[in-house]
Amino acid sequence: MPTLSEIRVYPVKSLDPEPVESVRLTDSGAIAPDRRYALFDADGDYVNGKNERRIHRVRSEYDFERDELRLRERGSDEWAQFDPEDDRGGLEAWFEDCFGYDVTVRRDDEQGYPDDTSAGGPTLVSTGTLEAVAGWFDGESGRPSVDAAELRRRFRPNLVVDAPAFWEDRLYADRESTVPFSVGGVEFAGVNPCQRCVVPTRDPETGEPDDGFRERLIERRRATLPEWVDRDWYDHFYRLMVNTRVPGAPATLSVDDSVACDREPTADAV
Repeated sequence: MPTLSEIRVYPVKSLDPEPVESVRLTDSGAIAPDRRYALFDADGDYVNGKNERRIHRVRSEYDFERDELRLRERGSDEWAQFDPEDDRGGLEAWFEDCFGYDVTVRRDDEQGYPDDTSAGGPTLVSTGTLEAVAGWFDGESGRPSVDAAELRRRFRPNLVVDAPAFWEDRLYADRESTVPFSVGGVEFAGVNPCQRCVVPTRDPETGEPDDGFRERLIERRRATLPEWVDRDWYDHFYRLMVNTRVPGAPATLSVDDSVACDREPTADAV
């Protein structure tokens, strides 16, 4: 049976993840500290990877016990430390110095700031998928190679399941349906294959564009999409990972929890 091998929490939207052994899900189904904080510009728009490429150059660490955020810019060895609540002004000033414009930090403890507000549960992908997709970027044709660890940073999943390649594609159906599954006995609903943005096409360390990444992903995703997958979502093939809801929340998830889905594929992957 597939098992939950990793839980990755992103305390500040678009910044670095923190691996944890267990996590609480809120009433909304969101991971309690995931995307709890987000950055906004003076117009109220997100300062995130989609809108601000320089955010890739910010390294972060979050200490949950001390509720402390540490930040540094790429190339610097000096960390700045902030309590995001007690030193909100100093934190905003740090980002303003980094980006050159006014930045506001906001907090949401219930749902956080997910990209897909209609499916605000944890995102999920399998270890097999990460390995298979890494194989599509193996350094041929003179382009840089990409391994599974880097793909984790590019695609930014919350839950990584130890399962075969594209196992998670069984967790969604058509646009009118969801697929029930469970993690550690907690009831989940698979909603849709995650539509990707510009972020995975960039080097996660520098923000520099990786020319041809999107095109290669689309080409191989189209060619290898399992035959049993419902094509209703695939108006385009720039989709990877699964968005969820959690009707079983509030609950707790832990690494090594079993992951179960009664929906079995009817044919092998292409």
